[in-house]
Amino acid sequence: MTHPTLTIGGDLTVGRLGFGAMRITGPQVWGPPADVPGALKLVRRAVELGITFIDTADSYGPGVSEELLAEALHPYPEGLVIATKAGQSRPSAAEWQPLGRPEYLRQQAELSLRRLRLERIDLFQLHRIDPQVPLADQLGALKRLQDEGKIRHIGLSQVSVAQLEEARRHVEVVSVQNLYNLSRREDDDVLDYCEREGLAFIPWLPIDRGAHAAAEGPLAEVAAELGATPAQVSLAWLLHRSPAVLPIPGTSSPAHLEENAAAARLELTAEQFARLAGTGSEAA
Repeated sequence: MTHPTLTIGGDLTVGRLGFGAMRITGPQVWGPPADVPGALKLVRRAVELGITFIDTADSYGPGVSEELLAEALHPYPEGLVIATKAGQSRPSAAEWQPLGRPEYLRQQAELSLRRLRLERIDLFQLHRIDPQVPLADQLGALKRLQDEGKIRHIGLSQVSVAQLEEARRHVEVVSVQNLYNLSRREDDDVLDYCEREGLAFIPWLPIDRGAHAAAEGPLAEVAAELGATPAQVSLAWLLHRSPAVLPIPGTSSPAHLEENAAAARLELTAEQFARLAGTGSEAA
């Protein structure tokens, strides 16, 4: 079976199951991992498995995830898209604070280019909208970087439909990265909007923490029917949910990486999809 693909922004065609590179850093997404050679091997294995979309951010480490990706993969294979984000500062391991001042966003984009060893970032995402800075100013900074050829496409993260519509009045937005999984579907309206408008929807935390491991009910039933794991079925459900969806499961485990990648080959029947859709926040 050929892995399904998705085209972002009209010119970036990637496999619809990506890799989230947050967890290749140290504990609490802070500092380097305990096993740097293992992290590099994991990233290279993701590409070997056919993954062509990797998501990271300046705040993962901070900076560590981007540096590890470059060390593992540069010079990058043809067709590989590395997306990154800026707009959340990390004063400490436990703190994530929106920071959207234009000069800060420019600084972080320049640092990401250097760490990733790129001349242009294919997809640069505003990690969070900073409520203290006019949205037009935040997006204006990204538009100037785009005009200078330093970023190709602009994406948003953790936004509502109203925020997305406002943003699109200022710049062309090609993707949205929101929290979304089988158990947590509060942003169904954002996903539906993205599908209608031809935007990529990139769910972060696509496998709900721990919920798949202790799966029971429809998730466990469907997993048994398919000879798959609950985590794989959770990812397959997302792929079935909409052609706009591009999940980015992250892991530091080689075994989990192999398991997640195999989910792209799972096919749910309409009945199985409907049964699973009756679970989670949407059905509450």
